[in-house]
Amino acid sequence: MNPIYKEIQKRILVLDGAMGTMLQQYDFTEEDFRGERFKDFPISVKGNNDLLSLTQPEAIKAVHKKYLEAGADIIETNTFSGTTIAMADYQMEDLVYELNYESAKLAKEVVEEFNLKTPNKKRFVAGSIGPTNRTASLSPDVNRPEFRAVTFNELKTAYKQQVEALIDGGADILLVETIFDTLNAKAALFAIEEVKEERKIDIPIMVSGTITDASGRTLSGQTVEAFLISVSHIPLLSVGFNCALGAEQLHPYLKRLSRETPFYTSAHPNAGLPNAFGEYDQTPQEMQALIEAYLQDGLINIIGGCCGTNPEHIKAIAEVAEKYEPRILVDG
Repeated sequence: MNPIYKEIQKRILVLDGAMGTMLQQYDFTEEDFRGERFKDFPISVKGNNDLLSLTQPEAIKAVHKKYLEAGADIIETNTFSGTTIAMADYQMEDLVYELNYESAKLAKEVVEEFNLKTPNKKRFVAGSIGPTNRTASLSPDVNRPEFRAVTFNELKTAYKQQVEALIDGGADILLVETIFDTLNAKAALFAIEEVKEERKIDIPIMVSGTITDASGRTLSGQTVEAFLISVSHIPLLSVGFNCALGAEQLHPYLKRLSRETPFYTSAHPNAGLPNAFGEYDQTPQEMQALIEAYLQDGLINIIGGCCGTNPEHIKAIAEVAEKYEPRILVDG
């Protein structure tokens, strides 16, 4: 059995924070994104953070290292947009396998370095699987409600390629995250199950949805309970929520989730809500206090940060998580 099952019973595990927030500090130029290999690429690639795993690997490793030093038990690969569907924006569909493989490999190298230093505290690599920039449930054209920009099979094929590369690169866990459309997530889960069956392997799966408005629903209209029912048909390591909301706004939905699911629970909220400039102002101490309320309520098994969080936030979260026991599983 994967060692994470042993670790998650002992303590609350800490997930890392935002990759994008950290990469912004480097202020990479178009030339930095391109590196030598892509210097003559025909279109702009600035903003393609996944590409930095190939062109600026030391920066990616440095970010992973900072999160591990801050107390993270699980670090996510730099592969949030690592599908042919998302990479089509940059005409880089052909690079998808390599991007995922190299990103997982970079994360694994750093994790193994830390595991050697402290063999009594094991850390893990989560292969980050984002939602893509298309939705299978909704039409992008208000005048054509029947239209879909992507099909279930197209999503499944794209996710399968990503999953295979993440596993080959050394991911310990697969994290299907920031789910705004559960049909997209189901395509990812279907792809994972296919790979598991074909390779005769078992790999822990984390699923993390996104509540996008004050009514407590995902973008595709599901409540907490409906989302949970939709993804619970396969055995998961954990189910939870991330992004869109800050820790305070997420609290009531985590309560409902924790009460209903037989799986372990996770949360990695934003550092508050964005200000008028799209920036996140919540300090590590403010976020720590809000996260502590989750822990006091016994809602959490895995805790981390999303948009706007950095190693200082994760350090503060790790410090408070140490003081509490993990959530006890309920019978499904």
